[in-house]
Amino acid sequence: VQLVESGGGSVQPGDSLRLSCAAFGFTFGNYDMAWFRQGPGKGSEGSWIRQGPGKGSEWVSTIDTGYRTYYSESVKGRFTISRDNASNMLYLQLNNLMPDDTAVYTCATSADSFTARGPGTQVTVSS
Repeated sequence: VQLVESGGGSVQPGDSLRLSCAAFGFTFGNYDMAWFRQGPGKGSEGSWIRQGPGKGSEWVSTIDTGYRTYYSESVKGRFTISRDNASNMLYLQLNNLMPDDTAVYTCATSADSFTARGPGTQVTVSS
C-alpha cells in the first residue's frame, strides 16, 4: 500500500481547499478509504472512534466501497469526501475552513486496516 496526499496550503478562514490522495499497490475500488488529520500539539490519546493508529490522529471522514460517506461532527456540512475508482484517487473538499482545521491531513485504506499513511499534506488556516 502506498498513499500520496497533495493539495494543502495556507488559507484564510472561510476559504476552501481540495485535497487529493493517490493510491498505489492495491485494488482501490475494493476497499473503504478515509481521511485523518493531526493538528499542532495534539499528542493525547482519544477514543478509537476519533483516533487513527497514529498518536494524536483524528478521524475526519470515510467513504466506503458503495460510496456511502461518513464525517466527524467537527467537519460535517463543511467537508465532502469523494473517490474516483477509475484513477485510484481519493478527494476531500474542504469548505468554510476554520483555524481549528489546521493540521496535516493523511489518507488511509481498509486494505491494511487504515495503518499505512502517506507523508500528508499541510493545511494552515489563519487570518
